[in-house]
Amino acid sequence: MATVERNTDQGKPFRVVADFEMRGDQPQAVARLIKGTLGGMRHQTLKGVTGSGKTYTMAKVVEGVQKPTLLIAPNKTLAAQLAQEFRDFFPDNAVEYFVSYYDYYQPEAYVARTDTYIEKESDINEEIDKLRHAATRALMTRRDVLIVASVSCIYGLGSPEEYFSFVETIKRGERKNKQQLARRLIEMQYERNDYDVTRARFRVRGDTMDIMPSYDHVAVRIEFFGDEVDRIVELDPLTGELLAERDTIDIYPAKHFVTSKEHLDDALGDIESELEERIDWFKAAGKVLEAQRIEHRTRYDLEMLRETGSCAGVENYSQPLGRRPRGSTPWTLMHYFPDDFLLLIDESHLTIPQLHGMFHGEMARKDSLIDFGFRLPSSRDNRPLNFEEFEERVSQAIYVSATPGPYEMQHSSQVVEQVIRPTGLLDPTIEVKPTKGQIDDLLEQIGKRVARGERALVTTLTKRMAEELTDYLAEMNVKVQYLHSEVDTLTRTEILRDLRLGVYDVVVGINLLREGLDLPEVSLVAVLDADKEGYLRSAPSLIQTTGRAARHIDGHVIMYADRETDSMRQAIDETNRRRALQADFNREHGITPAGIVKEVRDITASIRGVAEPRAAYEVRAGMPKDELARVIKDLDLQMKEAARGLEFEKAAMLRDEMVDLKKLLVAQEVVERGLHTEREDGPGSGREGSPARSTRSARSTQSEGAAYGARTRRRR
Repeated sequence: MATVERNTDQGKPFRVVADFEMRGDQPQAVARLIKGTLGGMRHQTLKGVTGSGKTYTMAKVVEGVQKPTLLIAPNKTLAAQLAQEFRDFFPDNAVEYFVSYYDYYQPEAYVARTDTYIEKESDINEEIDKLRHAATRALMTRRDVLIVASVSCIYGLGSPEEYFSFVETIKRGERKNKQQLARRLIEMQYERNDYDVTRARFRVRGDTMDIMPSYDHVAVRIEFFGDEVDRIVELDPLTGELLAERDTIDIYPAKHFVTSKEHLDDALGDIESELEERIDWFKAAGKVLEAQRIEHRTRYDLEMLRETGSCAGVENYSQPLGRRPRGSTPWTLMHYFPDDFLLLIDESHLTIPQLHGMFHGEMARKDSLIDFGFRLPSSRDNRPLNFEEFEERVSQAIYVSATPGPYEMQHSSQVVEQVIRPTGLLDPTIEVKPTKGQIDDLLEQIGKRVARGERALVTTLTKRMAEELTDYLAEMNVKVQYLHSEVDTLTRTEILRDLRLGVYDVVVGINLLREGLDLPEVSLVAVLDADKEGYLRSAPSLIQTTGRAARHIDGHVIMYADRETDSMRQAIDETNRRRALQADFNREHGITPAGIVKEVRDITASIRGVAEPRAAYEVRAGMPKDELARVIKDLDLQMKEAARGLEFEKAAMLRDEMVDLKKLLVAQEVVERGLHTEREDGPGSGREGSPARSTRSARSTQSEGAAYGARTRRRR
């Protein structure tokens, strides 16, 4: 790739802001990792126990090496959590979030055995897409960039060189034709709409052009005087309030896949040639149906590309459009970074296997589409990086995990261990009990914890067992909920939040209870069928599961088993080894272990709702209409701000409250027009007792929430 010219003047040095200092063995871990990075070590591993402050250690390393950083997490939920934590640590630097922008994604596929073609279906999350563009824009403008990403960062993006070449710089006082600028924005994949300016759109009214960038939450207004740019201002797209005047501004493309007119013409010629070759190949092989299929589909796409510059599934033509040689490495987010960037891989024992496997699964699907005439062979180049290509792009990497895998241990020049927790907490004690009478014993153990105001996690091997055990515990008057892969992401987060709040005392799950959960209230982890060797009962899995009880001063793990497997023995020995080191350190430094007290994030609205959910609604029901409208507007701004800060739970609650008040406003208008009827939305109509309102109230109060959750979520 050609060198991309970057304007990095806007950046500041990385500086960690925190109200605490490094403790335990964090100082030695940070010092060794910084020394190794600055000394040129390509691979290092931070082997840190749960609760030892690995995130803070990573932040201090970034501060020490002062390099643009990519942090890869194994899933969106953990990535969002880490992004928020790093934004807290680096308030003056660019911390961005880059994950797959699909809320729903059904890839294009063909099942030859049943002759079934599955068309691509997707639902793009506009907010996440905006965050992706904000990430690539930050990499162009500054070096103090830390991007938290999922493994989707190894999937193809447009060429960085092409993307950056489309940046349109507008300066006050320069000569610029309004019509030419409009055509340029359309080339950059912006859509003109003179009535509704939303993300990635612009409008022209007289001598004024309003642009809503694809990567920002403020709009840009360009005022012309003839062919001269007279004024550049930023404004609130909702209220129209002017926020700031600018002398110059850069507008970045609306999509990552953008192609200049010259490159597009060349690409269309290449696609035509490949199509003719493919048609001839199918006909020579006697595959008339496949020849007809590929011709019809590709010619339609070519026509769309000529007329609009894009088409459905345009990513399948990324190789000719990007002017790359056939079979070459695709552009990805990693190619937008400068060559000296630092890579951090969190929960590396999970993330590395994901990075290994994504390429092969994608190729199996693509080959079937190509063989049966649904796609051209060049579509194979729209793919994730294979692992060798990924390794080539890595300059320096630090792998972070409590249980590093074989790859990390074999490749690392040094392994830095961090086993001392800043609070002095020890690893939990472990006890092995027979399976006979295990449920009765479990019920007794849960009762002891509940009596002390503590929480418990129970891990099973199957979804069915998780649900049936949940039903049984609920019948025994335990506030319980299950958690497995069929529970959607937002509900999953709500369940864990409710566990911390005390809506539930127990959560029953499978492997979702292993990594990335920060639950200081949990004092008991029970592992059922601990002696069933396999992925979920391997030594690393058992060590990770044990770690869920490591944030409580009385943390305890019970493994129900009839025999002690090698995996169990390894997990028990490793936990005891760490516990001994921690106890020795505490004695040497006179440390008394203290439990972790951590706020339940993003639930302030819920806590207020616990106190007076109905009273608050009644107060607002009596508001004047103009005041109610102002409250709705304020909630809308808060909701968008929460979404921008990745506080999705808070944003969802604000949205629900805003919807309620909008219905209330409509009802008031109906009353004023003299058209009021007994409708459930009207004030004073008993809406507070309607099923929808009762549902929200039950989910926001501790007393009603447990019963409601146990009933409705099992029905889901």
